[in-house]
Amino acid sequence: MKKRKFSATQLFLALFFLVTVILPVLTMFSNLVSADIGKIITDKQFGIAALHSLKVSATATLISITLAFLLAWCMTRTNIKGKGLFGAIILLPMLIPSISHGMGLIILFGQNGQLTNLFGLNSSIYGFWGIVIGSVMYSLPVAYLMISDILRYEDSTPYEAASVLGVPKINRLCSITFPYIRKPMISVLFATFTLIITDYGVPVMVGGKYNTLPLMMYNEVIGRLNFANGSVIGMVLLVPAVIAFIFDFISRDTHSASFVPKPFALKKSIVRDALSYFILIITSITLIYPIITFAGLAFNTKYPSDLSFTLKHVLNTMEKGAGHYLINSIIIAFAVSILGVCIAFACAYFTARIGGLSAKLLHLMSILSLAIPGLVLGLSYVLFFKKSFMADTLIILIVVNTIHFFASPYLMIYNSLGKLNANLEDVGLTLGIRRLHIIKDVIIPQSKLTLIEMFTYFFVNSMITISAVSFLAVTLTKPLSLLITQFQHLMLLEASAFVSILILAVNLIIKGLALILRHIILRKENTYYVNKKTV
Repeated sequence: MKKRKFSATQLFLALFFLVTVILPVLTMFSNLVSADIGKIITDKQFGIAALHSLKVSATATLISITLAFLLAWCMTRTNIKGKGLFGAIILLPMLIPSISHGMGLIILFGQNGQLTNLFGLNSSIYGFWGIVIGSVMYSLPVAYLMISDILRYEDSTPYEAASVLGVPKINRLCSITFPYIRKPMISVLFATFTLIITDYGVPVMVGGKYNTLPLMMYNEVIGRLNFANGSVIGMVLLVPAVIAFIFDFISRDTHSASFVPKPFALKKSIVRDALSYFILIITSITLIYPIITFAGLAFNTKYPSDLSFTLKHVLNTMEKGAGHYLINSIIIAFAVSILGVCIAFACAYFTARIGGLSAKLLHLMSILSLAIPGLVLGLSYVLFFKKSFMADTLIILIVVNTIHFFASPYLMIYNSLGKLNANLEDVGLTLGIRRLHIIKDVIIPQSKLTLIEMFTYFFVNSMITISAVSFLAVTLTKPLSLLITQFQHLMLLEASAFVSILILAVNLIIKGLALILRHIILRKENTYYVNKKTV
């Protein structure tokens, strides 16, 4: 009876992914029948947009990964103070939509930008370099998180042995460091490249006449309602994401380490730490200054001629429905977080704790969304659910965001559950303890910190996303982030800035509450172990 119960749950999860991932994407592919694929791909404008996307993405990826590696090295291989503050600032750009980074560049380097007027700059921010800079700001926190995770778990033992043997530092770098980071760094490169090439938030703000594939797809679907042409472009955008997915899937280290890596004993170095401070301070100023300008712009009477304080733009933005759309975003984010955590936990339990062929298939479906860019997923949902009860409702926005951001939280809990004792269920069943009680009383309490991290991941990303929901939202269901695009088209930069501040404020509150809750849980656990040791 128990076996059928859990098999039924697995079947439900498989059907869930079938309806929310596989069938929508297949529907998009079926829409290619009505499109002249050869004509679209050989079109001059398509070729230019594709070349632009490749050039921008390759350049921004190399800059982002290089800078992220330097930042991660400064944070993991030095004795500097204030690492918590620097880490928070580096991750701050993750809490606002990508389109806001483009708007920040306009405020600073536009025709009447602050730095343009201050230094008398003649060059335009619109075009190639504007997209590159905005994309670096948008992707840097993600690349930093991935690389710092790689460096944090590197074992120092080979370096100590090499030092004892008198191996020069340059040889250690070539013989130990590079082989260790080669495979995971390729995964970081693919992930960052995919993130940049499929984003349209930055190009829509600072692209100007420099067209890219995401912009072209957005204009085809929203501007011309040409779903067939949009599907062709979506198919092309799937290629780098699928390549990244396949490479990451076949190269992922599936076995647990049999040892605890020995941390690096960091020696005192004034030059190294001073260089690290310089890199971190310059980067922090570069990342935080555009965000600070949002506040200035939102509360200036008329930028740049009259910088006196006013609430006029705030009131004007709220009159245009920002309050309603903020409520929409919060409802969507909370619903996505709850639904996503529940489904991700259920999937991870079967794939990490039970195993078998069905678990492997479920694992594959759970990480499949990694290979589907937000724009492509949104278009797939438009085509598949257009005549369903979900169309033009908050429900479809909740489901699409859950799928769009599902893979990363799933992998968090999958790795967490895989580290627990593999014999828990067997011992429990021997003692007559039901599996559900083991999950409720043992596994969930052991995973609560990961569950909190999953919740915040779903929430923050649901608040800032514009790609997956841009094709699906209507006037009544529109999330707050889409107002940035709307106000930008109306040249209401002050209103766009205030919307960005609202989104940042909500995400900071959620991040702060999660940090407090995490601190309370850790303090209780430490108190428990201290008391137990005393007894």
